[in-house]
Amino acid sequence: MLLHTRTTPAERRRALRERLATGRLLRMPGALNPLTARLIEEHGFEAAYLSGAVLAADLGLPDIGLTTATEIAARAQQTTRVTDLPVLIDADTGFGEPMNAARTVQLMEDAGLAGLHLEDQVNPKRCGHLDGKTLAPREEMVHRVRAAVDARRDPDFLLMARTDARAVEGLPAAIDRAKAYVDAGADAIFPEALADEAEFEAFRTAVDVPLLANLTEFGKTPLLDTRALENLGYNIALYPVTLLRLAMGAAEDGLRTLAAEGTQESLLPRMQTRSRLYELLGYQDYTAFDSAVFDFTLPPGT
Repeated sequence: MLLHTRTTPAERRRALRERLATGRLLRMPGALNPLTARLIEEHGFEAAYLSGAVLAADLGLPDIGLTTATEIAARAQQTTRVTDLPVLIDADTGFGEPMNAARTVQLMEDAGLAGLHLEDQVNPKRCGHLDGKTLAPREEMVHRVRAAVDARRDPDFLLMARTDARAVEGLPAAIDRAKAYVDAGADAIFPEALADEAEFEAFRTAVDVPLLANLTEFGKTPLLDTRALENLGYNIALYPVTLLRLAMGAAEDGLRTLAAEGTQESLLPRMQTRSRLYELLGYQDYTAFDSAVFDFTLPPGT
């Protein structure tokens, strides 16, 4: 990989569709930034995710709909440039009315993504595992989904609908909404904040399209393992904020140590080495273009 991916967005979209069609569980970690998307690929995962909460947090903002469609699309393009994995993105509520949702679909297609999900909250939205969510009327979300379907230019671009209704209206209403969104053209469903395996099973029984299980930490949903999700018949296991939480935990620990000890010496065993970073970035691959790029010897132990 040099400067860009080896594959086209169309190829990655087809790859995601084909992978979902196998019926096997697809594990999808959330990328913190373009570099971690490459790391996700190196560790053998077959798809990556861009969380709206992570993208907002990266800007120092809460996940309440403050980011814009163009900000999200710009980060998406930076990410899809460096990985051959299909990337799914969180498009919140579509950033406005159904017409805004339609524009969002085309922005995300242009950014090289393999798909997106739209949710049925109203603005200002909030994290799906917090109380006090407000839902859009079902028919309004149906219009949102239809607008997205009409705007899609590549039929392989995956349009997923997320429903937050479980925590607001109850499980039966969430299932009814999901069915309406499928009838409106959604290719897959993201049922947010399910409470236990029985609820996952009820959704799987009722809805006959690919289903996503959101395994975010410190939320309302139990952290089911892959075997449980496979037995339940789910198609995607999503780990949206895991890498952000790990990175921020390590950063806080490191800063405390640096402040207390006045040196980072004791932190070295916990750091990614210079040589590993350069390997991940593919420094040596660039020498074919410019021999001056990688004409150095790394210091010992780096």
